Amino acid sequence: MNFRRTLGAGLIGAALFSPLALSSAVHAATTAEAVVEHYADIALAKYEDSLTSAQALKSAVEALIASPSEETLRAARSAWIDARVPYQQSEAFRFGNPVVDDWEGRVNAWPLDEGLIDYVSTDRYGSESYENPFYTANVIANPKLEISGQTIDATEITPALIQQLHEIDGVEANVASGYHAIEFLLWGQDLNGTKPGAGERPWTDFDTTNCTHGHCERRSQYLLSATNLLISDLEEMVGAWKEGGEARQFLDGKNGKEGLAVITTGMGSLAYGELGGERTKLGLMLHDPEEEHDCFSDNTHWSHYYDAKGIQNVYLGQYTRIDGTLVDGPSLSDLVAEADPALDQKMRQHLNTTQQNAQAMVDSAQSGAPFDVMIAPGNTEGGQLIQNFVDSLVAQTGVTEEVIAKLELSDVHVEGSDSLDNPSAVMAE
Repeated sequence: MNFRRTLGAGLIGAALFSPLALSSAVHAATTAEAVVEHYADIALAKYEDSLTSAQALKSAVEALIASPSEETLRAARSAWIDARVPYQQSEAFRFGNPVVDDWEGRVNAWPLDEGLIDYVSTDRYGSESYENPFYTANVIANPKLEISGQTIDATEITPALIQQLHEIDGVEANVASGYHAIEFLLWGQDLNGTKPGAGERPWTDFDTTNCTHGHCERRSQYLLSATNLLISDLEEMVGAWKEGGEARQFLDGKNGKEGLAVITTGMGSLAYGELGGERTKLGLMLHDPEEEHDCFSDNTHWSHYYDAKGIQNVYLGQYTRIDGTLVDGPSLSDLVAEADPALDQKMRQHLNTTQQNAQAMVDSAQSGAPFDVMIAPGNTEGGQLIQNFVDSLVAQTGVTEEVIAKLELSDVHVEGSDSLDNPSAVMAE
C-alpha cells in the first residue's frame, strides 16, 4: 500500500507565520556537517534509552513470572508502556537510514496475527486464513508444528525459535518478536471492538499452580524469550550508532547536504506516509480497531504522540532523556533560521500544532475514549480529533518540503500512503 511521494508534486500551502518570540538562539558556527553529527548523537541517546527501558521491562517480566499476581502483571504492563516512550521517539531515524529501516521490522512490526503465538477468541478472530497458514498455529500450545510443509520443533521457546517464526512463510502478519508480540502476551486480545476497554489477559495465565488457558510455563517462556530478544535487537542498534557503527558510518560517508537529505526524508516520511497515513488515517477510514498501532494495550495515543515528538526532536536538535538530561546541539532549525527566519518559525509552529493535536488525542484517551473508541462509526467528535492530527501532519510535511527546497536538498523521497493519496482505492479493497 505504501509508495514514494515525489518531492515537488505541490507544496501543501499555508500562510507564513510571523517570527515568534520562542525562537532559540542559533548555535554558533552551525554547519550541515555539525547538524548531521548531532543528529547521530541524538539517535544514539534514544536507542540507549530504549535499551535501558527494555532492560527495566525484563526485570518486571521476571518478577511476573517468579510471582504471578495482579500487581506484578500491572507492573509489567506499566514497564512496557514506559519502554515505548524513548523507542517511539526514535522512529524519525527509520526512514532514510537503511540500517534502521532494515532492522525495524524485528522490533516494531504490526499488525500481527496473534494466533501464531497463543490462544485467541475464534468468535472474533476466526479459525483460519487463506493468506496465512500459521494464522492459528499457537506456538505456546504446540511444541511441534507441521504447517505448510514445514516441521518446527518448538519444544523449548527460545529467542532463536522466535527469530525463526518471525514473518515465517513470508507473511508479514506473522509477527513473533518485538514490542507488539510482548504487548499481546501482557494484555491478550482486546475484544471490545470500538467500545472502551483494552485486553484483559488474567495474571493466572502465567501462574503454573493455578493456570488458566493452559501452558502457563510455556507462555512465560515465550514472554521472557521475546523480551530478551528485544534487548539483543536494541543492543545491536545502539552499537550501530556508536562511533564506527554501521548507521554512523552510513552518515559519515555523506557530505553535509546528503546528510540533511537523510534527516528530512525521515521527518517527512514518518509524518506523512507512516504516521499520518498508515497508522492513523487508515484506521479512521475503515473504523477498524485492528488497524490500531498498540491495539492490545490501547496505548496508541501515546505512541502517536511520541512519534510526532520524535520528528520535533530532530528538527530542533533536542531530546530529553529518560533520566531528565537534555541533549541539545546544532540543528536543522539553526540552518533554516539562518537561511529564512520566517520559514523556521513556520516549521516550529506546525510542529507545535501537531503536538497540540496529539495531546488532544491523549486527553480523550485519558477521559475514557482512546483511539479505538475515537474511530468508531458515528463518533464525529472523536473522529475529528484524529482528523485534526492527520491534517496537521500533512500540513507539517508541506512545510518540511519548503525546508527541503530552501536548503536546496536533492534525493529526498517522502513516503506516501494510499490512505491519504488514493483513499478510494483503499475503500474498494
